[in-house]
Amino acid sequence: MPEDAAVIAEPVVLANAEVIAPGGVFRGRVTLIGDKIAEVAEGGEVPAGAADCGGDVIAPGLVELHTDNLERHIRPRPAVQWPHNAAIVAHDAELASCGITTVFDAIRVGSIEGTAGTGWSRYARDLADEVLAVRASGALKISHHLHLRAEVCSHSLIDELAQFGPDDRVGIVSLMDHTPGQRQFADIGQYATYMQGKYAMSDASFAEHVRTRQALGEKVRDEHEAAAVAAAARFGAVLASHDDTLVEHVERSAGYGIALAEFPTTLAAARACHDHGIVVIMGAPNLIRGGSHSGNVAAGELAEAGLLDILSSDYVPSALLYSAVKLGELWNDLPRAMGTVSSAPARAAGLLDRGEIASGQRADLIRFRTEGGVPILHEVWSAGRRVA
Repeated sequence: MPEDAAVIAEPVVLANAEVIAPGGVFRGRVTLIGDKIAEVAEGGEVPAGAADCGGDVIAPGLVELHTDNLERHIRPRPAVQWPHNAAIVAHDAELASCGITTVFDAIRVGSIEGTAGTGWSRYARDLADEVLAVRASGALKISHHLHLRAEVCSHSLIDELAQFGPDDRVGIVSLMDHTPGQRQFADIGQYATYMQGKYAMSDASFAEHVRTRQALGEKVRDEHEAAAVAAAARFGAVLASHDDTLVEHVERSAGYGIALAEFPTTLAAARACHDHGIVVIMGAPNLIRGGSHSGNVAAGELAEAGLLDILSSDYVPSALLYSAVKLGELWNDLPRAMGTVSSAPARAAGLLDRGEIASGQRADLIRFRTEGGVPILHEVWSAGRRVA
């Protein structure tokens, strides 16, 4: 059944739970009717026919704005292409099993000519068609939207963006600039370790790779950024930046009207984002590991400074709920932390029908308890259907 189809069902009552609602956390119950939350009530009693949650936490379903997980399923090894429909269904099921009920599937737009396996081929339009077709068939458990990662340093970005339109469920367009020597790849030494290790590039080949990419970035950056900003407006999508490092990067973002900053790499950039009213997204793996694997600013440092607004699982779907629990410990405030993976991303993406446990909201819920600080997920509902 498609996710937006009408659902007719008997009420589901989840009672005797620690309910995380807009007003805080309380012992109570939540009633689902069809695809909506019908009632939220306080009290520990278990009415006849209700499920006794035994004090488990009932929280909103998780909202994921940035994940590379679909690409991981499609290309599980560097030289392996998995059948796409099977990969999409497996990706969807994995997210559901982690408590994610809304996802913005990240798809790269912008190809680049290259040798020795370092080029990027076109794939965005075909993959988007496949995701939308599987969704329309009713085979997916959770709500899927598209996040187009607009690669500024590429050859075909403008042509590829032109293939998308307002009916493609594109909710986010992010400006990605992976030109060596700046942003995520500011440290050329770390970039060399990654590229030469992955592609067995010689020193001379790596130097040529850096030279050609930097020249391409300088040539197309302004035109491609402007095209991505215009495309987002055409789609009705939210604009995001990626890997802001300098205050100047943030000022450029603000000039474009960017609303989200994905993974700023420095404390100064994150603070500048807040000064400009730009919401900061950080990676859940960064928070869990205690730091960035790339040597950038730690998510925990931004959290302690009041500069972390949203968490994203990035490359580990199960990290999203776990990171919210860890953040709740850091802040001593689980409801606030859960907001970084539910209400805050939902509002940032313009989805006002979900992200909170309140009457009339979409019935996206998770039920879990923690053991040794690790969340144990028991049940997941998406639009009133139990999906895990």
